[in-house]
Amino acid sequence: METVEYAPGRHLDVHPGTGSGHVLLWHGRQPDMRGVVAPLARMIAERGPTVHAVDWNSHADDGGRDDVLRSVRFVREAIRAADGDPDALVLVGWSMGGTAAAGLTLHARRLGIGFAHTVCLAGGFPAPDPVSGLQLLTDPVPRSAEPTPFTLVHGVGDDVVQISVSRAFAQRLEQAGWPVEVVEVPTDHGGIAAAELDASEDGYQPATDPDTLAVAGQVADRIAAVSPSR
Repeated sequence: METVEYAPGRHLDVHPGTGSGHVLLWHGRQPDMRGVVAPLARMIAERGPTVHAVDWNSHADDGGRDDVLRSVRFVREAIRAADGDPDALVLVGWSMGGTAAAGLTLHARRLGIGFAHTVCLAGGFPAPDPVSGLQLLTDPVPRSAEPTPFTLVHGVGDDVVQISVSRAFAQRLEQAGWPVEVVEVPTDHGGIAAAELDASEDGYQPATDPDTLAVAGQVADRIAAVSPSR
């Protein structure tokens, strides 16, 4: 694993894959917590694609928009420099990171960006999208001539963001012509990203429970399966 700076003072961890393809992974609402999703990043990398796990700050004045866009552009340039296809990048976000991933995907072509697939893990869709500032569950979903496929993965035991939220967002995506699949897994809000509650810090930490990690492995399988080999 290598840590690099994608912008001044902003970092991401590169987890080299065992095969080809690239995944960009955003953590949730807690600022600069790429370490929390490190177990999931390693699981994905073990299944093939190289994973870029990014620190970003949803508490910033812009809601994290600058971090989101800079990290995407940095990873795309790294892929291009290695003679890869930057539009073959798979975008993955957990919780608030899922909101950012969905929002960016819906407006990606306008920004000159493409993704092969977007995976939202327990997406916090009731929150405003940090990219556009829009409400994904109520504002109009834009249409696209080249819609990116979505996979919305949600834990049936999630008591932070109810599973009905992903179901409702999937329905809105379908109505606007975006391919989407909802995958329900037997875990909670943290477990879906190989994380668990840290009561002392009022946040999340990397999971160690074998059952939690086993389900997270299933999530990693899903992510690796949608990563193109180029």
